[in-house]
Parts: sequence; structure tokens; C-alpha cells
Amino acid sequence: MDEQTRISDFLDFLAPQIGQEIHTGSWLTIDQTRIDEFARVTGDLQWIHTDPERAEKESPYASTIAHGYLTLSLLPFLTESNHPDFFQKNYPGMKYRVNYGLNRVRFPAAVKAGSRIRARTTIQEVEQVKTAVQICYLITVDIAEESKPACVAEFLARLYP
Repeated sequence: MDEQTRISDFLDFLAPQIGQEIHTGSWLTIDQTRIDEFARVTGDLQWIHTDPERAEKESPYASTIAHGYLTLSLLPFLTESNHPDFFQKNYPGMKYRVNYGLNRVRFPAAVKAGSRIRARTTIQEVEQVKTAVQICYLITVDIAEESKPACVAEFLARLYP
């Protein structure tokens, strides 16, 4: 099968999924240890993330909160897109996928230490771009027992036959 046929078949496979939620991940607890490790690795040691006693007294959240970029960096885990079975199930006929970037990212609500988060994924758009298929996913990271999400991101991936 030639490259263009694989791309066309893949576009046909994805077309019915546009606008559909295709995945809801499991809940993950964001504990203070994870927040502290992220702070250490990134050098973002602001007290609102790393000082529980001060945050309890001075923060509007009365708790430390996760970095927005910590939440963002967990998207592969939260969407389970790094699971070994994920690729063949979701991308039949494609050989590899690359992260192309993000169109838009927002952090509507803070993730307090001890909160549970999960990601929901919807396919927004698919299109052929040169020799690849580009998918725009809308990923929403929910916080358990909160009305606003922690993160809403438009993620672009390119898949190649």
C-alpha cells in the first residue's frame, strides 16, 4: 500500500471521531512530593508550590498548588498515549507520531496538593499536511470535585505512514 493510500485510509478512519470524546483517563493524585520534584527539576521554587505552611496562611488556595506546567507535562501520562497498545489501536497504518505543538493552553483552576486530576481527549480536527496527518486534540484536565478544569489545551500531533 502506498503512502497516499495509507493517509487517505487513516483520514477515513478518523473522520467519524471528529467532535467525539475518544478517551477519559484514570485519576492521578498530585501529591506534594511530585510538586516538589517538579519544582526542583525546573528551578521554579516559588513558595506557593513548595512551602505548605506558608501557603496555608498566605495563599488564596490555603494550600500549595501544582505548577501549571507540571499539569501540562503530565498530558502523555494522563491521556495514556504513552501506553504500548495505544499507537496501534489509535493510529492504524501509521508508522510514527511526533508532537507538533500546542495551539492554545489555559489553566482555569489551580491544582491543590492532594487533588486528583484526569484528562479527557476529543478530536477537534484532522487534515493532511504534506506527507503527514495532523490531528488537533482538545485535552481537558479535570480536577475531582471541582467545577473548573486544571488545564485546557489544543494539542497537535503529526502522524506519518
